[in-house]
Amino acid sequence: MWKTVLRRFLLMIPQLIILSIIVFILAKLMPGDPFTGQITPTTDPNQIEALRRKFGFYDPWYQQYWRWITNMFHGDFGTSYGFKMPVAALLGQRVGNTFWLSLLCVTLLYALALPLGIFSGRYSGSKFDKAVTLYNFVTYAIPGFIFYLLMILLFAYTLHWFPSSGSVDPGVTGFAYVISRLRHMILPAICYALIATTATVQYLRNEVIDAKGSDYVRTARSKGVPIDKVYSHHIFRNSLLPIAAFFGFTLTGLISGSVFMETIFGYPGMGKLFMEAILSRDYSVLTSLIMIFGFMTLLGSLLSDIIMSIVDPRIRIE
Repeated sequence: MWKTVLRRFLLMIPQLIILSIIVFILAKLMPGDPFTGQITPTTDPNQIEALRRKFGFYDPWYQQYWRWITNMFHGDFGTSYGFKMPVAALLGQRVGNTFWLSLLCVTLLYALALPLGIFSGRYSGSKFDKAVTLYNFVTYAIPGFIFYLLMILLFAYTLHWFPSSGSVDPGVTGFAYVISRLRHMILPAICYALIATTATVQYLRNEVIDAKGSDYVRTARSKGVPIDKVYSHHIFRNSLLPIAAFFGFTLTGLISGSVFMETIFGYPGMGKLFMEAILSRDYSVLTSLIMIFGFMTLLGSLLSDIIMSIVDPRIRIE
C-alpha cells in the first residue's frame, strides 16, 4: 500500500503544476492589481508606477510565473500587499486558528452524526427516526449563512453566551487563554456540525437499513450473536464505507478553511483570509491560498482511499 501512496504523491506534482499555471493566469486576468486600491485623488501616479515596476508587474508573464513558482518551492510565498508582511508569516498566524476550529468541528460533527444515523437506521419507522428525518430536511433546506447569522443574533447578541467575532480575548494568558479560545470556537463549531450532519446521517441511516437484511447479519443472528454485537461489530463497520469515502475531503476541506463560516463569525482563519485577499486584490496571498487549497483537496482524496482500505481490508487502493 505504501508504494501506492508514494505513487499517488508523485502524481500530485504534475497536477499541482497544472493548477499553478491556471491560478497564475486567472490571477493576472483579474481587473486591476494590488496597488489599484491604493490610488486616491492625492496619490502620485509615478509612485504607483514605480511600485509596479519594482515588483515586476511589467515583466513577461512567463518570467513572473517562473519567479513566483521557484520562490514558492523555496518557501517564499511573496509579500502581502495588503497586510505589509510576508505571506508565509501571515499564513502561519491563521493556520493554527483554522486547525483547532476544524478539529472541533469534525469532532462535533461525527459525535452527533454517527449515533443519529445508527439509531435512526436501527429503529427505522419509529418516532425517533421520523424526528431525525425531519431534522435532516430542515438542516438541508436552510442556507448555512442564514443559519449562522441567526445563531449569532441569538447566542451572541441576545443571550450574550458567546462572542460574535475573533479567536481570543485580548490580554488573557494561561488557563484563561484556553477558555477564551474555546468560547470563540464553540458557537461556529456547533453551528457547522448541526448543518453538516445531513449527508452523514442520511448515508449512515440508509446503509444500516440495507445491512439489516444482509446475509451476513442473518447468519450472525442464527448463530446466536447478540443484537447489540451484530450492530456494533458487523453492521456499523460495513456501514462506515460511504462515510470513510468523504472523511478525507471533510477534514482537509475544513483545514483549508471554511470561507463562509469564518467570514460570518469573524474568525481569523484561512477562509476569512481568502475572502480578504479577494476583496483587496492581494494576489500573493490569493494565489498561495488557492495552491494550498488545491494541495489539500488532492491530499483529501488520498486520505479517503487510505481510510477506506483500513475500514474494509478487502479494498486496496491501486
